[in-house]
Amino acid sequence: MSRIGKMPVVVPADVEVAIAVEKISVKGSGGALFLTLNPLVTVTNNAGTLSFQPANESREANAMSGTMRQLVNNMVVGVTKGFEKKLSLIGVGYKAQAQGAKLNLTVGYSHPVNKDMPAGITVATPTPTEIVIKGADRQRVGQIAAEIRAIRPPEPYKGKGIRYSDEKITIKETKKK
Repeated sequence: MSRIGKMPVVVPADVEVAIAVEKISVKGSGGALFLTLNPLVTVTNNAGTLSFQPANESREANAMSGTMRQLVNNMVVGVTKGFEKKLSLIGVGYKAQAQGAKLNLTVGYSHPVNKDMPAGITVATPTPTEIVIKGADRQRVGQIAAEIRAIRPPEPYKGKGIRYSDEKITIKETKKK
């Protein structure tokens, strides 16, 4: 059995977990998240700890038990603490401005780029060259961060563009005469 799948998920007291036939829902102070259960995995709730067992001895069921365990753990962490991604803008004149559920970017194009945030995702700009994306769903936070980064990805010669705050860009050497 998967080593990740063997570990139980501890559910805090302020989080409600409901296991239905095909769906598991997690509700907490950060919101409510839902996940469709895989038939290869059986989930049991034992007084505040969730355990995940493969339904049969197949390799797919073993792998899926660890995957389901980690997805549910991310849901529990998301509704209690939440997830955040930080992006930084590198380049002369590059700036970002958050206006409610909208992000306005000036990143070297002839027009400003506007990005609408979906429900459950908040965006903030502590400084004009930093973007902080927060939300309860880890996958959606990462996806929105990737979409914003794709507007102007960092280029390899000067490093200009939108990058994750912990991302290292390898700068290429310029062509020599």
